[in-house]
Parts: sequence; C-alpha cells; structure tokens
Amino acid sequence: MTIASSRAQAEALDATDPLRSLRDQFQLPEGVIYLDGNSLGAPPKAALARLRHTAESEWRQDLVKSWNTAGWFDLPKTSGAKIATIIGVAPDDVIVTDNVSVNVFKLASALWTSAPGAIAYMEGEFPTDGYILQGLSQLTGARLLRIPETGLGATPDALPTDLRILVKSTVHYKTATVADISAWEQAAAHKGISIIWDLSHAAGLIDLDLANAGAQYAVGCGYKYLNGGPGAPAFIYVARKAAEKLDQPLSGWMGHAAPFDFADDYTPAPGVQRFASGTPPILSLSALDAALDLFAGVSMAAVEAKAATLGDLFLSRCVQLGLQSISPTIGARRGGHIALHHDHAYEVVQALIAQGVIGDFRMPDLIRFGFSPFYIQHTDIWDAAEILQSILANQSWRDPAFAHRQPVT
Repeated sequence: MTIASSRAQAEALDATDPLRSLRDQFQLPEGVIYLDGNSLGAPPKAALARLRHTAESEWRQDLVKSWNTAGWFDLPKTSGAKIATIIGVAPDDVIVTDNVSVNVFKLASALWTSAPGAIAYMEGEFPTDGYILQGLSQLTGARLLRIPETGLGATPDALPTDLRILVKSTVHYKTATVADISAWEQAAAHKGISIIWDLSHAAGLIDLDLANAGAQYAVGCGYKYLNGGPGAPAFIYVARKAAEKLDQPLSGWMGHAAPFDFADDYTPAPGVQRFASGTPPILSLSALDAALDLFAGVSMAAVEAKAATLGDLFLSRCVQLGLQSISPTIGARRGGHIALHHDHAYEVVQALIAQGVIGDFRMPDLIRFGFSPFYIQHTDIWDAAEILQSILANQSWRDPAFAHRQPVT
C-alpha cells in the first residue's frame, strides 16, 4: 500500500483513483477541505435536485396523489433495498424508518419479549445505544450489563452466558476500530445471544457482508457515509426468518399488514416491514434515496480500500507532528476516520475550521477527522496536514476566540 511522501505523489494517487469521478457528484464549497463526513456527509447534487423536485413538483403539483404517482408510499422499501445491497443482505430485509435510537428500541424490545434475559451494550461506544437500553431496562426490569471496552470482556468468547441481547457498533465512533462481525456472531450463536449491530459509522464505508457473516439484526443512520442529509431517516435490517418471529412494540399503522384497511386491530406486516411505524418523512427520505443511487455499481471493497489509504496518509503525517492516535495503526483495518489526542483539542479544531479544514472534537481531548472516499482526495489530506502542522507550529489555536464552546462540537 503506497503512502504519499510528497504532494506530487498524492496527486499521482488521485489520478489513478477508481472513485475519482464521484467527487464531481457532490456540491462542495470552494476553499473547504471537508473532513467530517463521518458526522454529516456532504450534499450530493442529485439529492439537492431531488429535494427541489419532490417539493416543487410532486408536493406542489400532485399534492396527495404523489403517494401513488411519485411512489412515496413504497419509498421506505425501495430505499431500503438500495441500502441492502450496500450492507450485503437481501433486498427485502431492510426498511428505512425512524432514527437509530428508535430502531434500537424497537429491535431490542422485540427480541427481549421473545426471549427475556439480560441485555447489554459495550462501554465507551456511541452513547445512544446505551441510553436506549437503560430506558428499556427501567421499563421491563431486564438486567442491564455494561461490557468493558478493553480486557477480557471485550472479546466475543467472553460474553456472559446469561446474556440475551447485545447492542454493538460495527465501527467505534471514536477509535474507528472495526469489529469482526463473523467472530462475534459465532460466539453469540453458541450462547444464544442476539446481536444488534449499529452500522452508523460503517454503512457506505466498510465492505460489509452481513448475511454471510451471520448477522440477523442491524440499524444505521442515513446521514453519514450514505450522504442523505442532516437528520436523514435511519434504517433497520432484520433477516426475514427472524423478523417473522418478532412483534415490535411500536406497532404503528405503517407496520400493519394492510394499513389502508383501517382495521381496529393490529396485524403485523410480513418481514421487516412490520418494523415501520408512522408516516415516513418524504422530503428527507427522497434526498436519501437519491444519494443512495451514487452507490450503484460501486465496489464497497474499493471504497474501504481508499478510506484506508487516506487514513494511512493522514496518520503518517500526524506521526511526524508528534500527535498520538487512538485509532488502529497504519496498515491495520479501521473505519473512515481517525482520532488524535491534544490537550487543547477543541481550540485546535476551531483554528482548523477558521482555515477551511472541517473536522470535529470529541470529549475529552480528541480531534477527529473523517475521510469519505466519494469526495475526499489524497491531495486534500496532504493539504489538511500542512495546515494542521502550521497551526500547531505557530500556536494560532491560542486565540481566545477559539475557546468559545458551541453547543455542537
């Protein structure tokens, strides 16, 4: 694997990049190096165009008829089928609905009802998963476990024998460590444990093959590497045979077998469709659906490989700057971002943003940079590292203006 040692070499890597044409499909602002696609993906031109068309033509002209004429009613399923291809499962086993937190609750509740027992999440992973399980524990009385993120407890074979449900990230939101899905599923199956995979930092970036790895349950968001826009709806995956055995608690009318029969009693729809709840948000769902079209014909192996070269290049530059990373090392498998320690991480991030390099800050002292392979080039990484080096050398981050904390970091 080649790591550029000059900007000219970075340019050469960009010239042979099989994904290079995708950059032109995004509406990126001039003078900005956007290294925060792991939080919010950049806007695809097609998604912006679809938003305008959905609002100004379908909604304004056809009004309520658009549920039929524009395919609004089927959009959660058609978008879900596109995501299914990206994550490696059957097209009928994914539906776009609600958000990640709600989907974790629906899945965990349904699984717990079918097989009561202890529920658990991994300590140090994205907080919403743990918060939802804490609420479920209070609601049901289920015993709640927090599995240590390091040591023996973090290995698949050390899962507690009385555990029934585990929520686990595929890619850790801070470190970018990638879980071995197959190993975890094999260990879980041996002990009768169901794993709900949080794909939020993996879908659209990692070369996933969920079905062949044995995964039966997963959730994920649409606004990071899938580029669906701020607050884009999430998705839920449930293998067909598993779905038919589950009753989800938020049994709304869109999860009914015949929603427009308006029956008084609930009958669950077949398969994953039963995990739908209320009326889908068509404007945001339309943007996501258009963004997903960018993945057609794209090799996810190539996407993950490019993310690796981008991350390795940035890590190599950061080592030269004396910065310590908590992410997997150069050459190791990791997600699409890296995180670095700095005592004044927040201020450094603000100084970078002021110079057109957008990353983000994570408590307590982490600078996080994301590398979306669809629109980030090796020269972007080289230039961002140069700017970071300058900020650290001249300590421009010490400007008091950079210490003001914004509500979103």
